[in-house]
Amino acid sequence: MQKIKLFTDSSVNPQSKIGFAAYLYLKKQEYCVNSLNSQIKTKKFENTSSTKLELQSLLWALKDIKDNDISITVYTDCQNIIGLKGRRERFEKNDYLTSKGELIANHELYKEFYTLTDQLHCEFVKVKGHKKNHLKDDIDDIFTLVDKASRYKLREFNNSI
Repeated sequence: MQKIKLFTDSSVNPQSKIGFAAYLYLKKQEYCVNSLNSQIKTKKFENTSSTKLELQSLLWALKDIKDNDISITVYTDCQNIIGLKGRRERFEKNDYLTSKGELIANHELYKEFYTLTDQLHCEFVKVKGHKKNHLKDDIDDIFTLVDKASRYKLREFNNSI
């Protein structure tokens, strides 16, 4: 089984509800951090929020995987994504309804998350974003590239309108 590292992050403008997702797959165990920028993929999402965009970003990246015989370590700074596995039983037991009987926000994305992560072998690792440089390791450096890519795309888009 091949091991893949997946780094995912996003950046959203809450006023316009437009955001950009970014991800990077690393299939090889050896890599040069300085050469990874060209491998980062980005995508624009509309009518979104920060929580929703983090999920959209991860789902987009997971759907790009064409091989099910892999083990994926997902690196994210999104606490919502990190906690989703622990919330699954309650969501499903309550049919994704709130205590007031309304569907929870992003329920469709949560269902898709569970379907995809059931099919793929995923482990989730919480990355602390925006660390000081002297505290960063290689994982932090790579995550920073992905974080900067999403923020750059959003800034570039905002400046073009």
